[in-house]
Amino acid sequence: MIGAHRSRRLARWIGDVEGDLRLGGEFRFRFFASGSEGIGRVEECEPSRRLLLTMALGQPEEDVIEATLTAVGGQTILVWEERGMPLNLLAAYGAGVQIHVEDLAAYLAGRERVDAAARWDEIQTAYEEMAANVG
Repeated sequence: MIGAHRSRRLARWIGDVEGDLRLGGEFRFRFFASGSEGIGRVEECEPSRRLLLTMALGQPEEDVIEATLTAVGGQTILVWEERGMPLNLLAAYGAGVQIHVEDLAAYLAGRERVDAAARWDEIQTAYEEMAANVG
């Protein structure tokens, strides 16, 4: 089960998460910035290196989120990849992920999360234009 400390840390970054975050565990989530909610499962976990989650968001296909961390010098590179989202929602997913990553940067720097609605308005058009070129 999620400990109270970990639950508070996740709430300061991304949203409400309750359940089992161990390998094979299931959890319920509600992300603040995107409003996404559903059930997730921890498929793979290599602490400090890689995390693979499946997320049920009420769509026919499960989403897969893979996050990898790579140390480069004194920094860490985060790669966040999502698979399984419907193409007609590609722009929304792109904007949502960007906001979640910006919120992670704010959390790590000790700042508050971004104003998700205002940020969405700033970046959504650019994501719609990029998604229009995907075939």
